[in-house]
Amino acid sequence: MGDTTPGLVCAHHHLYSALARGMPAPPVTPTSFTEILEQVWWRLDVALDLEMLRWSAMLGALEALECGTTAIVDHHEGPSAIEGSLDVIATACAQVGVRVRPCYGVTDRHGPDGARRGLAENERFLRAGGAGMVGIHAAFTCSDDTLASAAGLARDLGTGVHVHVAEGTVDADAPRRLSGLVADDWLVVHGVHLPSPPPGDLARATLAHCARSNMHNAVGYARPSAWPGRVVLGTDGIGADMLDELRVAYVRAREHDVTTTPSEVWGWLEAGAALVPEARADRVRWSYDGVDDPWRAAFTPGVRALDVWVGDEQVLEDGIPTRVDRDEVRARAAEQAQRLFSRL
Repeated sequence: MGDTTPGLVCAHHHLYSALARGMPAPPVTPTSFTEILEQVWWRLDVALDLEMLRWSAMLGALEALECGTTAIVDHHEGPSAIEGSLDVIATACAQVGVRVRPCYGVTDRHGPDGARRGLAENERFLRAGGAGMVGIHAAFTCSDDTLASAAGLARDLGTGVHVHVAEGTVDADAPRRLSGLVADDWLVVHGVHLPSPPPGDLARATLAHCARSNMHNAVGYARPSAWPGRVVLGTDGIGADMLDELRVAYVRAREHDVTTTPSEVWGWLEAGAALVPEARADRVRWSYDGVDDPWRAAFTPGVRALDVWVGDEQVLEDGIPTRVDRDEVRARAAEQAQRLFSRL
């Protein structure tokens, strides 16, 4: 009988990216962060439709559940199928039994009408009672008017903004662009190229640190230990195995400061529950005694969730989801992935 802990929280995910595995190689090999966006992710997101999104979100939620992650803070982008997309994500996660807090990442990449539709989707979902945030893709893809409109909408609706900030040097001007807009309930993601300490209002926000993604995109290191406020852990769409993300974040931090302890990084993992407080009542029984010891968790691979309760309902029993057929979810997701690839 393994240890039991509260459910884990993935504080920054892109559930729409679950179908990307095995996608065709880009037409030109990217050599910079901007080219990675242009040649991979901005080609993929424009090809998505709502049926693809449904099964991508369901697959991502299933994999989260199997890793003991009971809550996801999701950042969605799909400019060809905006309307209703947040409902699709919320419904897919609910079918699996995973909590989700989605948003749509507003951007001017597809013109003012695309930005308007993105804002409208955030507003529609939140006003209808959906639990989430207002999303912004990143300052460098938005006009000043769009940034101000998104911040104002979040303020009017009593929620925060979920936004990529200074992930690459192309967005290094984000602090100036966002000056005067940031509030305490904002979730800023990456922060790799922010000054330390972050200037102005940014210091009030929560930082979502995505160590593995930052390494994969070769954008640098955010040095989350120096962040003045709350730090949480996200995956940026690379699954939702938060114990594995903990290990990567720990060794990445250790590379820059040999005095870093697993307990500090475990604190970042636990802090994710501030974004989805209900997850504190969820329970995960693990395959390992000692998973709640940060030093053991940081050096013990292969730990699995055996049983998971979200609220009062058991949604994973002996490693098997109780609400959905995992084989069907994977098969249907594979079918939608092939549809997606054909569009690329």
